[in-house]
Amino acid sequence: MPELPDLTIYLDALRARLVGHTLRSVRVHGIALLRSYDPPISEAQGREVTGIGRIGKRVVLDLAGDLHLVIHLMIAGRFRWLQPDKKPPGRITQATFSFDHGTLVLTEAGKKRRATLHLVRAEELRVHDRGGVEPLGISLAEFRAAITRENRTLKRALTDPRFLAAIGNSYSDEILHRAGLSPVKRTGQLKPPEVQRLHAATQEVLTEWIDRLREQTGDTFPKKVTAFRPEMAVHGRYGKPCPACGGNVQRIVFAERETNYCPACQTSGKLLRDRALSQLLRKDWPRTLEELENRRRS
Repeated sequence: MPELPDLTIYLDALRARLVGHTLRSVRVHGIALLRSYDPPISEAQGREVTGIGRIGKRVVLDLAGDLHLVIHLMIAGRFRWLQPDKKPPGRITQATFSFDHGTLVLTEAGKKRRATLHLVRAEELRVHDRGGVEPLGISLAEFRAAITRENRTLKRALTDPRFLAAIGNSYSDEILHRAGLSPVKRTGQLKPPEVQRLHAATQEVLTEWIDRLREQTGDTFPKKVTAFRPEMAVHGRYGKPCPACGGNVQRIVFAERETNYCPACQTSGKLLRDRALSQLLRKDWPRTLEELENRRRS
């Protein structure tokens, strides 16, 4: 699922191409994509795009007449920009937004169709706001208040859209590694220096990745929007060396969500329990990296 850095790059590209241009037509191909009916989607046609914004992980196209297209890409949704003489791809195209100088295409790969499209009036935008504060630019006090609203694990607190906006599985792993904190540590157990480290890591990681992706993308339209990048420290790097200490990156999996972490840097060498596997192994579950390596050798 595109998170804050990738969404920021999308917004840059959309602003440069769409603001001030008239949306000539909208075609919805995916039967599960359009989730609103009043106003009808045809009302978007013939209106100028006046702005591009974001509500959490939702991309918002502001239209003249106080209407707004709200698009949630979910896990596999992506944008493409095509020149007027280019045809959109076949089965993965879910919607096309045609302009005189090109076409914005919403695609979604895979069998599960989770991306959503709404056309709403201004007063209905708040329905799509989950309430999380924007993580960049907030003070330490605001950050502390957001993540400690409930006593959750740090992984859950960082990714809950009610607490912080637009952080997901990928960048939460990177933030926690930078902060040197365990993903399963409870927010209620955080000490003031740990909150400071987490706040600083959140600002640093997101800002660094926005700058990096902007440099990589330049003036082109983003083509490689992915949760897995080779420059990442731990996310998607299970079994590979941690760039900070050289130890192997580990993982836990729960509800189709994989969390990557470095035991040496984040958990004082302790291996976190993968719920399914640890229940299977029970007493045979290795508690430390040393135990894990000994069992591998034996």
